Amino acid sequence: MKHTMRITLILLLLFLATQVAGLATLNKYIQVSTEPSGEIVITHQETVLGPPPEVPEKSYSWIPIVLAILIGTGLLLILIHFRLRFVWKLWFILSVWITVAVTLGVFISRMLAIIIGLAIALQKVIRPNVIMHNLTEIFVYTGIAIIVLPFLNLKSALILLLAISVYDMYAVWKSKHMIKLAKFQTESKVFAGLFVPYHLGVKMKPAGKQKKGVKKIKIAILGGGDMAFPLLFSGAVMEHLILVQGIPKVTALLLALLTSIGATAMLAYLLVKSEKGVFYPAMPFITIGCLIGYVGILIIG
Repeated sequence: MKHTMRITLILLLLFLATQVAGLATLNKYIQVSTEPSGEIVITHQETVLGPPPEVPEKSYSWIPIVLAILIGTGLLLILIHFRLRFVWKLWFILSVWITVAVTLGVFISRMLAIIIGLAIALQKVIRPNVIMHNLTEIFVYTGIAIIVLPFLNLKSALILLLAISVYDMYAVWKSKHMIKLAKFQTESKVFAGLFVPYHLGVKMKPAGKQKKGVKKIKIAILGGGDMAFPLLFSGAVMEHLILVQGIPKVTALLLALLTSIGATAMLAYLLVKSEKGVFYPAMPFITIGCLIGYVGILIIG
């Protein structure tokens, strides 16, 4: 087992909480109506970023999303090369601010969401706290899902899931730049994803470059993409059930949760079977879990 049972359970509970809370928020965010012709229509509400874009053809929308991820990764590698941690922290603050505000905007006024989102973003960087960091990650990846979901349908979400899984395997096992990204973020005390130290009372500190005589802090991490992409797929499944099968919102939510449960189960399998000190790509296992969950939905349906 890669981590202790306690740390493993914490990671799994935080992962599942992100999937369940994110999917429930997406369910509240979308508006379902029926045209006079009987056609079911899903409307994506305006967020703090403004009205969502109209995407007439969603089948190939996974391509610009993958390109954006590759460009973002390239920019982050440039920051690592020049050790521009300050720029990364500003980028992180802006990203957290936007995504948290988008999520909160589903429940409260947009202006209040913007103010609270900024406060959370600044707190995560200026005064990092393990508990606050991990709990607010739920809002971050829910916000990403709200922003990206209008671009996707079930087909493009599935292809995106598969493409990211292949990329994750390459980035961890072949190029190993994903490992470099993870180490850079932990050393910067600004990590996009779950960050769980073995001793929860300690502050978020770098995993490397410890002072002489100071014991290295052992941590468990799970990348942000490992939480965002299964949530996007579950959201696309939920919308597909509503649009194509005419299933009510609440029922579609409950069925779509099967993909979240499947993803959590396969992540648990990975964490239990993996070895200490070895890096593994989580997305292939999470993708398999999502697909198992979707097959379960088809069987029930």
